[in-house]
Amino acid sequence: MRALIADDDRITALLVTRALERCGLAVTAVHDGHAAWEILAGADPPDIAVLDWMMPGVDGRDLCRRFRAERSGAYLYIILVTSREARADIVSGLDAGADDYIVKPFDVDELCARTRVGMRVVSLQQSLSRNVEQLQDALARVKQLSGLLPICSYCKRIRKDEDFWQQMEQYLSDHSEAEFSHGICPECLERVRKDFEG
Repeated sequence: MRALIADDDRITALLVTRALERCGLAVTAVHDGHAAWEILAGADPPDIAVLDWMMPGVDGRDLCRRFRAERSGAYLYIILVTSREARADIVSGLDAGADDYIVKPFDVDELCARTRVGMRVVSLQQSLSRNVEQLQDALARVKQLSGLLPICSYCKRIRKDEDFWQQMEQYLSDHSEAEFSHGICPECLERVRKDFEG
């Protein structure tokens, strides 16, 4: 997983970088809000962002808001780091779109623990996204069987594109996960028996 650190205090940025690298994250550090937004707005944003509230350019809270508004399809776990510790500030930061909030000066072990929580959440989100894609693929396959199927009234073959006719069993196997086992129904058995005896 990859992390972005945005903090104009270079010592804090270095401290956070080392802490997150200990968690196994590949870290990119920037020192102002504009540089942070370039990364967050890119084609492949990081999984976790640790954003300082007070930064030149765009502050951390505004970055949260902007990312949630403009990149709603991408998942990013955001930890907002700030010296603001009033209840109203915490509420404001979380309302802006932060997933977690940590007050400076912070304990490095606490930051690591909160980052590991973020990593678990990101992992679950990625797993959920994969499952949704698989379900959408399955739904698309099922939808292939809906609508009008041209079928021969004599041999029961199904017409595909370009006037190609295919056995019903083969067509259904190609467009679903159904498997077939052949038998004979009582009515057909009676008819075959009469034809055989007659």
